[in-house]
Amino acid sequence: MELITLTHGNLEQEHICCAIANNKDLQVRSKKDWLKDRLDEGLVFLKCDVRGKCFIEYLPAEFAWAPVDAASYMYIDCLWVSGQLKGHGYSNLLLNSCIEDSRAKGKKGLVMLSAKKKMGFLSDPAFLKYKGFQTADTAAPCFELMYLPFDEHAEKPRFRNTVHDHDAMPRGFVLYYTNQCPFTAKYVPLLKRVAQDYGIDLTVTHIQSGEDARNAPCPFTTFSLFYDGELVTHEILSEKKFEKILVSKGFTAAG
Repeated sequence: MELITLTHGNLEQEHICCAIANNKDLQVRSKKDWLKDRLDEGLVFLKCDVRGKCFIEYLPAEFAWAPVDAASYMYIDCLWVSGQLKGHGYSNLLLNSCIEDSRAKGKKGLVMLSAKKKMGFLSDPAFLKYKGFQTADTAAPCFELMYLPFDEHAEKPRFRNTVHDHDAMPRGFVLYYTNQCPFTAKYVPLLKRVAQDYGIDLTVTHIQSGEDARNAPCPFTTFSLFYDGELVTHEILSEKKFEKILVSKGFTAAG
């Protein structure tokens, strides 16, 4: 299986796997603009030469858009193989390529966000443990920072303290998101409209720099919805799913 690495030279014409191919689409444009700025920081987007979601995205942890301390590690943003592409060994191929590249670059190991059990938008902990990953740190309510050290004496990565302190977070619904995932460009404006329909205040923080992401209160900066300081979900919501959450909290549509 041929592997393709995104570069400044091929970024515009290559399909980015997790969104439709048309560069004029808002989702694709937001993701590619985000990627363009990250490539100079050492981000690698490696994909199998297939039509579908089959890729790994990683970058030096010092530039990760996540509140972690993991100096000299490589941080994996996403490893995604879906649909009919599963069961062919592509996840192993992509992860092994990342390991080989990270070793060649002198990294201490890999670090990746997961959870106590398999959850949407997060890596499967069972697969990571099978590949030798260990839990380095945890954050409420379910997050696990998992790492694969190349040296048994390597210092453990950890979450920054910001993920444990939500006292300064506004009350009500608060949403944090980045353009690391193309789907946020589509759904965040729709969620704002739903909040307006229900007559509620939705505080939205669009994280637009790596520094802000590394000091964020949520382990998963791509998308995290809070209510009164408690995480509601890290999974990117459709309008209907957001409405269900609002109803569960006792809200009804205005008018």
